[in-house]
Amino acid sequence: MGTIGEQLAERYLRKLGYQIVERSNQSRAGEIDLIAIDRRTVVFVEVKTRRSHERGHPADAVDRDKQRRLVRLALAWLKRQRLLDARVRFDVIAITMADAASSADVRHYQSAFESDLRWQFFA
Repeated sequence: MGTIGEQLAERYLRKLGYQIVERSNQSRAGEIDLIAIDRRTVVFVEVKTRRSHERGHPADAVDRDKQRRLVRLALAWLKRQRLLDARVRFDVIAITMADAASSADVRHYQSAFESDLRWQFFA
């Protein structure tokens, strides 16, 4: 389901005009699902896919700990790309679909959270 959700999210973002830079960017510290460009902003996208809301909404899974990990992963990526001065945003795409054959409910939360580690972007 996770891979299917990421593919749906990528298609959704492309339709909105985003340029996808990387998919499933992995390091020892974790993974960034999608990295995209929206106009002049680098967007780090976390995709959460669930079969139902039985255990809560998919976006609820992006808690403070997950946000901190994503910020650290984004910082490492920005440093490697020499883009520390870039405008950055963190989005969440929450997808609910019963199975791979059913239609999906896609919810896009732009600027889903702010970095509480902003000062690190200049380190």
